[in-house]
Amino acid sequence: MKLGWIHGGTLAASLDGDTWRDVTAILAELPAPSIDDGHVDWLISHLPRVREAVARAIDGAPKLTVNDATAWLSPVRRPGKIVGIPVNYQDHVDEVEQARQTFTNRYTGSIRQQGFFLKASSSLVGPSEGIAIRFPERETHHELELAVVIGRRADRVRPEDAAGYIAGYCIGLDMVVRGPEDRSMRKSLDSYSVLGPWLTTADQIADPGSLFMWLDVNGSRRQSCYPRDMIMGIAEQIAWISEYCTLWPGDVIMTGTSSGVSRVVPGDRILCSIEGLGSMQVDVRAA
Repeated sequence: MKLGWIHGGTLAASLDGDTWRDVTAILAELPAPSIDDGHVDWLISHLPRVREAVARAIDGAPKLTVNDATAWLSPVRRPGKIVGIPVNYQDHVDEVEQARQTFTNRYTGSIRQQGFFLKASSSLVGPSEGIAIRFPERETHHELELAVVIGRRADRVRPEDAAGYIAGYCIGLDMVVRGPEDRSMRKSLDSYSVLGPWLTTADQIADPGSLFMWLDVNGSRRQSCYPRDMIMGIAEQIAWISEYCTLWPGDVIMTGTSSGVSRVVPGDRILCSIEGLGSMQVDVRAA
């Protein structure tokens, strides 16, 4: 696995994109992982030191191209937790109301009434690893989301301070198999949290709400929206979650999806993009 750096502020593990710098060597400057690091992502927890080391090494770092990389892995390797925000766009609320049998009748009420949910960290993959369908007889749906990666310990933070706890942003696919079980279970299947194609550091994004997002399946547009249309904004999400549990470096928040979620099956190809964060292709296969 290589550590890539592009555009002066974008971090990626095994980046396979435009021209990039291989800065893997700077990892030797970081403290060795410790048993005390068990609930944080080692790289994200040291991101300020990573950036300082990259600034010193970037001019002499090998310059590589798309042909020199074989896979895009998740830029967050070991999140302590992946937190999901339910029904956070009004058009998706309307979509759910019109198809309760598909979206499950168990979940009603406001976002705060339903509560945030957790996804198993073992569900996390990068775009090149793809999505593996375990239950082909049931519907698996795609949910395009803006993923927020936490950069430092956040415990009962105020909304007005929340931006200071964000390491950066990624494209997120919050996959789900439909059925009667609790949503945390149905969203925790292996490969059902796709993160990539890299981490765009928070200082590179002046207004995450203005980033246009879209998702195509086999060339057909399924979802498009702006994060500014969220019912519960990012700052409120961080404050709300941190009322109940401390957020740690590398924790990922899937901030919610818009309307247009639909079934994918083995052989499908998902292409999704968020302005300023890049694009990623994700193939669907049978487990």
